[in-house]
Amino acid sequence: MLDADRLARARRTRLNADRRRRGERVWPESFADRLTSPLPGPREQFQLFRRGRPRVDRADAVHIPIDRSGFVRAANQDQVVVTWVGHASFVVQIGGLTVLTDPIWSDAMPGVSRRVTPPGVAWSELPPIDAVVISHNHYDHLDAPTIRRLPRDTPVLVPAALGEWFTRRGFTEVTEFDWWESTVLAGVTFGFVPAHHWSRRSLTDTCKTLWGGWVLTDDAGRRIYFAGDTGYGTWFTEIGQRYPGIDLAMLPIGAYHPRWFMQPVHMDPEEAVRACGDLGATRMATMHWGTFVLTGEPLTEPREKAQQAWAAAERPREHLWDLAVGESRELPR
Repeated sequence: MLDADRLARARRTRLNADRRRRGERVWPESFADRLTSPLPGPREQFQLFRRGRPRVDRADAVHIPIDRSGFVRAANQDQVVVTWVGHASFVVQIGGLTVLTDPIWSDAMPGVSRRVTPPGVAWSELPPIDAVVISHNHYDHLDAPTIRRLPRDTPVLVPAALGEWFTRRGFTEVTEFDWWESTVLAGVTFGFVPAHHWSRRSLTDTCKTLWGGWVLTDDAGRRIYFAGDTGYGTWFTEIGQRYPGIDLAMLPIGAYHPRWFMQPVHMDPEEAVRACGDLGATRMATMHWGTFVLTGEPLTEPREKAQQAWAAAERPREHLWDLAVGESRELPR
């Protein structure tokens, strides 16, 4: 492990030296100072290991709603249409652009059993992709087989220090962001915002790249927030203050059990509803459930608890977008 750490540090040092020579931005060696809670240590990990893998009844997948009516294309650039593919993958049509969030069309990923519901949109149904936004580098949010299916000139917007992962694979339009930085593509503003999470893709790169969420705003001022992966915490209030008038917050509601282990980095449904309020968002779209068995809660529980928490908060039922896999909805104009 020590040799692997030294090799990883040496590689990062060479990469930063190359960046300096090209006059490019140099990122810190680690973003661990951005953590809002300590990551589980060896003691907690051993305790989780002793309890064994979660036993979740995959037969419950038949109760996960699936919309098979087909992909809905926006008729013009004034429409904002959101389609849930599954997990944290959405097709967002906004300002005439088609944007993918954390795209994963693979049937499986390392260390996780096969998905329990198919992608809600067939890859062949997709229109040309104008941009891809990535929240962080965990395998269920950055899926290499799916990324390989994209044209190499697709604009890709990624957290700080993650760009090299894409440029090594031949992508030519890659932009890295620190928290609170933004860019504009064809009239749509993409803002990168904080999240209560972390990053790791191998044993030697914990927190070497940043993590976060995205706020997309069209030129009419309609605004969508994609949280990526996050625990509950204070960032939501600040995001809402910096980006007032969020029309739709796409928030994770699954992968939360056991709570003593997952709470710092994964919200439960009740916390997601609270976060929607902190953001000042009008609507909430549920995600990060019903696709992969990552933790121990029953497959359909996240959606059911989100519905209950939404009702308890006395929010309008039509503003909870508890989408079926493959379902599309349009924001009111």
